Amino acid sequence: MNIAIVGATGNVGRKIIEVLYKKKISVDNLFFVASSNSAGSVLKFGDKEIKVENLENFDFSKVNISFFSAGKTISEKYVPLAAKHSVVIDNSSFFRMDPDVPLIVPQVNKDHLKDMKKNIIANPNCSTAQLVIVLKSLNDAFKIKRVVISTYQSTSGAGKKSMDELIDQTKLVLDKKNFEVKNFTKQIAFNAIPHIDSFSDDGYTKEELKMINETNKILGSKIDITATCVRIPVLVSHAESVNIEFENDFTLKKIKELLTTAEGCKVVDENSDGGYITPVDAEGKNETFISRIRKDNSKKNALNMWIVSDNLLRGAALNAVEIAEAYIKR
Repeated sequence: MNIAIVGATGNVGRKIIEVLYKKKISVDNLFFVASSNSAGSVLKFGDKEIKVENLENFDFSKVNISFFSAGKTISEKYVPLAAKHSVVIDNSSFFRMDPDVPLIVPQVNKDHLKDMKKNIIANPNCSTAQLVIVLKSLNDAFKIKRVVISTYQSTSGAGKKSMDELIDQTKLVLDKKNFEVKNFTKQIAFNAIPHIDSFSDDGYTKEELKMINETNKILGSKIDITATCVRIPVLVSHAESVNIEFENDFTLKKIKELLTTAEGCKVVDENSDGGYITPVDAEGKNETFISRIRKDNSKKNALNMWIVSDNLLRGAALNAVEIAEAYIKR
């Protein structure tokens, strides 16, 4: 199996390298690919050093699977070229809503791989991935009617430069020094920004619309969904406050049983100080954590919960590698 990682030097690309190595996936030849700015640099795969190749002249006929984590513009241009020779697993948003491209979270809908028509498989938005892995078993059991989501998304979702800016701003604020905002629309240090991606005409941001549309595509559902996406001053892991309204009645005991046995999920829900998961707790872990599970006393058949996951793993690299595993085993 020959594998290429496009965008290997970025946050997600480096995590894909890490996940491939930890999972001990059999790789005959591994190619690291990036822009001309990074070409020639060296990255490690275990103890092996591999030179980064230039995307502009990379030969995709050498590989069986190509991971793309270099952004929407790069995917638009290069994924169709790579897909002529290899199966492409794309982390950008460009192909997600294409009806001929399956949008996959293996624990939820790996059967959709049979619908692949373009040699392209899309990886969902990071906040969507951790949401659907929780909703799947609940929807099967009680039929979800409506979902209301508020996200608390880390700066790593916006890339390494944004993470660096959070660190720099934090130092400058503490030192009471002035600074220029670069990668955000407002100060991110000690703040919360209710704006991720660009605005659409109806007032929603594209990030919010991604969550709405991608969730229904993955689940094959027509659930009423609304979302508000917020960037917070955290480096890694996204959190979500989620309200779910069901068609049918439920018990908290059954909800917890379903989530405890759901693949990829872990319930940490104690009604005590610290009996829940925070973004810091989830960093570096593969599971999607569910806490603060309780009935919504203001509405019939409704439930509240708190969902946290490492966005660079479940929301990106881990899910991408698991897609590759599911594709190979199909």
